[in-house]
Amino acid sequence: MPHLVYILLGSNQGNLAQQLDNACLAIENQIGSIENKSSFYQTAAWGNTQQAAFLNQVISVRTNLAPNETLEKLLGIETQMGRQRIEKWEPRIIDLDILFYDNIILKEAQLIIPHPYIQDRRFTLIPLVEMAPQMVHPLLQLSMEKLLEICPDPLMVEKMGGN
Repeated sequence: MPHLVYILLGSNQGNLAQQLDNACLAIENQIGSIENKSSFYQTAAWGNTQQAAFLNQVISVRTNLAPNETLEKLLGIETQMGRQRIEKWEPRIIDLDILFYDNIILKEAQLIIPHPYIQDRRFTLIPLVEMAPQMVHPLLQLSMEKLLEICPDPLMVEKMGGN
């Protein structure tokens, strides 16, 4: 039975909407079928704030791949699209993060599921609430709606349409 994976997409270089669309095509070709997509959201950079704003989107994907295989494919897609990892929180053509993989809890050197910063980032929670407001975080045992309500992140997240 296919697994349900929520993936956060982000870009702040080039044609941002096109980068997200290109990543979605690659995900469909290499990982599995996209079940749902949030709207696009523009957000000021998080972490390293001295860079252009990001366009973000959350998608849900059905896949037969294991969590580590999914991560490997996402990293490959980032590389194929021209991402180079030089320093943390740098500008990037594409950033692909696994948020949730079914309801599993996984903590390995290269992969932590659920993503450890979900509850701290409005740019992640707002699209998740759009798609699955009642989904419960398997570690925190709170819905996406509740996590957004108590999220300490002050950054503005602006809905841009699209999907």
